[in-house]
Amino acid sequence: MGIDNERLSELTLLHASEKNYPTNPADAKLETFENAFPGRDYVISFDCPEFTSLCPVTSQPDFGHITVNYIADKTCIESKSLKLFLFSFRNHNSFHEEVVNIILEEIVETCQPRWAEVIGNFMPRGGIAINVKASTDSYLK
Repeated sequence: MGIDNERLSELTLLHASEKNYPTNPADAKLETFENAFPGRDYVISFDCPEFTSLCPVTSQPDFGHITVNYIADKTCIESKSLKLFLFSFRNHNSFHEEVVNIILEEIVETCQPRWAEVIGNFMPRGGIAINVKASTDSYLK
Protein backbone atom coordinates (compact mmCIF):
# COMPACT_ATOMS: atom_id res chain seq x y z
CA MET A 1 0.00 0.00 0.00
CA GLY A 2 1.71 3.17 -1.22
CA ILE A 3 1.20 6.74 -0.11
CA ASP A 4 -2.01 8.21 -1.50
CA ASN A 5 -1.22 11.92 -1.84
CA GLU A 6 -4.83 12.80 -2.66
CA ARG A 7 -6.01 11.18 0.57
CA LEU A 8 -3.47 13.24 2.53
CA SER A 9 -3.86 16.51 0.63
CA GLU A 10 -5.96 18.19 3.33
CA LEU A 11 -3.36 17.68 6.06
CA THR A 12 -1.84 21.12 6.47
CA LEU A 13 -0.06 20.75 9.81
CA LEU A 14 1.85 17.54 9.12
CA HIS A 15 3.83 19.13 6.31
CA ALA A 16 4.31 22.49 8.02
CA SER A 17 7.68 23.15 9.62
CA GLU A 18 6.66 26.36 11.36
CA LYS A 19 6.58 26.41 15.13
CA ASN A 20 3.67 28.78 15.61
CA TYR A 21 1.84 26.95 18.38
CA PRO A 22 -1.76 27.83 19.27
CA THR A 23 -2.08 29.29 22.77
CA ASN A 24 -5.72 28.35 23.32
CA PRO A 25 -7.60 25.09 22.54
CA ALA A 26 -10.26 27.10 20.69
CA ASP A 27 -7.56 28.26 18.25
CA ALA A 28 -6.07 24.80 17.68
CA LYS A 29 -7.17 22.72 14.71
CA LEU A 30 -7.45 18.95 14.76
CA GLU A 31 -6.99 17.38 11.34
CA THR A 32 -8.10 13.99 10.05
CA PHE A 33 -7.30 11.57 7.28
CA GLU A 34 -9.40 8.85 5.71
CA ASN A 35 -9.59 5.59 7.66
CA ALA A 36 -8.12 2.90 5.37
CA PHE A 37 -10.01 0.16 7.28
CA PRO A 38 -13.49 1.57 8.03
CA GLY A 39 -15.06 -1.90 8.11
CA ARG A 40 -12.96 -3.00 11.08
CA ASP A 41 -13.14 -1.95 14.71
CA TYR A 42 -9.65 -1.26 16.05
CA VAL A 43 -8.56 0.96 18.91
CA ILE A 44 -6.22 3.86 18.25
CA SER A 45 -4.42 5.11 21.35
CA PHE A 46 -2.48 8.34 21.85
CA ASP A 47 -0.32 8.73 24.95
CA CYS A 48 0.77 12.17 26.17
CA PRO A 49 2.77 11.77 29.42
CA GLU A 50 3.92 15.42 29.53
CA PHE A 51 0.63 17.33 29.40
CA THR A 52 0.51 20.77 31.02
CA SER A 53 -2.19 23.35 31.63
CA LEU A 54 -2.71 26.18 34.10
CA CYS A 55 -4.75 26.22 37.28
CA PRO A 56 -7.75 28.52 36.72
CA VAL A 57 -7.39 30.03 40.20
CA THR A 58 -3.64 30.45 40.74
CA SER A 59 -2.34 30.24 37.14
CA GLN A 60 0.27 27.79 38.46
CA PRO A 61 1.18 24.98 36.04
CA ASP A 62 -0.59 21.66 36.35
CA PHE A 63 1.07 18.50 35.04
CA GLY A 64 -0.69 15.40 33.85
CA HIS A 65 -0.73 12.33 31.68
CA ILE A 66 -3.41 12.30 28.96
CA THR A 67 -4.45 9.14 27.12
CA VAL A 68 -6.84 9.24 24.17
CA ASN A 69 -8.40 5.99 22.96
CA TYR A 70 -10.91 5.76 20.13
CA ILE A 71 -12.36 3.53 17.44
CA ALA A 72 -12.36 5.42 14.17
CA ASP A 73 -15.26 5.42 11.75
CA LYS A 74 -14.58 7.19 8.45
CA THR A 75 -11.65 9.34 9.55
CA CYS A 76 -8.67 9.16 11.93
CA ILE A 77 -7.05 11.97 13.93
CA GLU A 78 -3.68 13.05 12.57
CA SER A 79 -1.15 12.85 15.43
CA LYS A 80 0.75 16.12 14.86
CA SER A 81 -2.48 18.11 14.93
CA LEU A 82 -3.41 16.34 18.19
CA LYS A 83 0.00 17.20 19.63
CA LEU A 84 -0.48 20.88 18.76
CA PHE A 85 -4.02 20.79 20.17
CA LEU A 86 -2.74 19.35 23.45
CA PHE A 87 0.13 21.89 23.49
CA SER A 88 -2.46 24.67 23.30
CA PHE A 89 -3.47 23.93 26.90
CA ARG A 90 -0.03 24.99 28.20
CA ASN A 91 -1.14 28.59 28.64
CA HIS A 92 -4.82 27.85 29.16
CA ASN A 93 -6.48 28.12 32.57
CA SER A 94 -8.82 25.18 33.12
CA PHE A 95 -9.84 22.64 35.75
CA HIS A 96 -8.72 19.04 35.09
CA GLU A 97 -12.31 17.88 34.61
CA GLU A 98 -12.81 20.55 31.95
CA VAL A 99 -9.57 19.69 30.15
CA VAL A 100 -10.51 16.03 29.72
CA ASN A 101 -14.02 16.85 28.52
CA ILE A 102 -12.83 19.56 26.11
CA ILE A 103 -10.40 17.08 24.54
CA LEU A 104 -13.12 14.42 24.22
CA GLU A 105 -15.60 16.88 22.70
CA GLU A 106 -13.07 18.08 20.14
CA ILE A 107 -12.18 14.53 19.08
CA VAL A 108 -15.84 13.54 18.76
CA GLU A 109 -16.68 16.69 16.80
CA THR A 110 -13.68 16.32 14.48
CA CYS A 111 -13.73 12.63 13.52
CA GLN A 112 -17.07 11.29 14.82
CA PRO A 113 -15.56 8.04 16.12
CA ARG A 114 -17.57 4.92 16.89
CA TRP A 115 -16.31 5.19 20.47
CA ALA A 116 -13.86 7.42 22.32
CA GLU A 117 -12.47 8.01 25.79
CA VAL A 118 -10.00 10.46 27.26
CA ILE A 119 -8.21 9.72 30.51
CA GLY A 120 -6.37 12.41 32.46
CA ASN A 121 -4.13 11.45 35.38
CA PHE A 122 -2.92 14.66 36.98
CA MET A 123 -0.05 15.10 39.42
CA PRO A 124 -0.94 15.92 43.03
CA ARG A 125 -1.50 19.51 44.12
CA GLY A 126 -2.07 20.07 47.79
CA GLY A 127 -1.58 16.34 48.38
CA ILE A 128 -4.44 15.20 46.11
CA ALA A 129 -4.06 13.71 42.63
CA ILE A 130 -7.03 14.03 40.30
CA ASN A 131 -7.84 11.38 37.72
CA VAL A 132 -10.61 12.01 35.20
CA LYS A 133 -12.08 9.67 32.58
CA ALA A 134 -14.64 10.85 30.02
CA SER A 135 -16.16 8.59 27.40
CA THR A 136 -18.78 8.51 24.68
CA ASP A 137 -20.30 5.54 26.53
CA SER A 138 -23.34 6.34 28.60
CA TYR A 139 -21.85 4.33 31.45
CA LEU A 140 -18.12 4.61 32.16
CA LYS A 141 -16.59 1.21 32.58
